[in-house]
Amino acid sequence: DPCILPKARKNAVEIAGARAAHLRDGAAFARFLAWLDREAPGGRLDEIAVARKLEQFRAETQALKDISFDTISGSGPNGAIVHYRVTEATNRKLKPGELYLVDSGGQYLDGTTDITRTIAIGRPTAEMCERYTLVLKGHIAIATARFPKGTRGIDLDAFARRALWEKGLDFDHGTGHGVGSYLSVHEGPQSISRRGMAELEPGMIVSNEPGYYKEGSYGVRLENLVLVTEPETVPGGDREMMGFETLTLAPFDRRLVNVDMLTSAELTWLDAYHARVSKLIGPELGPEDRAWLDAATAPIG
Repeated sequence: DPCILPKARKNAVEIAGARAAHLRDGAAFARFLAWLDREAPGGRLDEIAVARKLEQFRAETQALKDISFDTISGSGPNGAIVHYRVTEATNRKLKPGELYLVDSGGQYLDGTTDITRTIAIGRPTAEMCERYTLVLKGHIAIATARFPKGTRGIDLDAFARRALWEKGLDFDHGTGHGVGSYLSVHEGPQSISRRGMAELEPGMIVSNEPGYYKEGSYGVRLENLVLVTEPETVPGGDREMMGFETLTLAPFDRRLVNVDMLTSAELTWLDAYHARVSKLIGPELGPEDRAWLDAATAPIG
């Protein structure tokens, strides 16, 4: 199909729309995270109620056309089911001492979003923090990757897995899938996976979502959407390199980050990302939610 590749390479209007959609969606998601932090410790929330509340925050933008896909809302052991879909039969409460995984997105006329965050309900265990940080290290490795023309998704997939592999851990899904522009949230030909044979080209949007899943206990997945950037000269280098611009704007859960496991470069990236989230999303929030965001994006390093 001659349409597939040009569709995957987003034009300037589509790229501007994606940035606008992610700013709008990020503000809604920040309101959701602030609400969740206030309400979850009470132990009254369940997976269905939380998923509906997130959709409500997106609908309040007055721009939401539909959710991108059925929200994955997994508490505790349900978060370890990669493609979990909550039903009345499986619906669980969000319990203190557990992790909550939410994978969701919105369809807007100017763009499609897809984000996953893993959130501590109450105090997490040391193991939860370790596994979360290993996943975060893989996420940062993709976000900061530089690569020449001709690089395929299969060439980058191991970047997301190295920290996990060093601990004898892994995840059994691709690291990233292509995303459309007010179209399918799974769109090819590009992907970051063991099957990712398509070359990455400027203008393509792909997800960055490494994970870890402990069956019967908890799951961790951290997903942002990233845009493949134009080739540029690297100082001191002799070949132009492409990279990724992170589009998604939402804080990571600082309570789950083991700072001692991050390198100085990883800490610099995380603090810079959180500063960018605060700068862009903060003005869109009311005083209570803004105060929550300021705390959630405070420097870690």
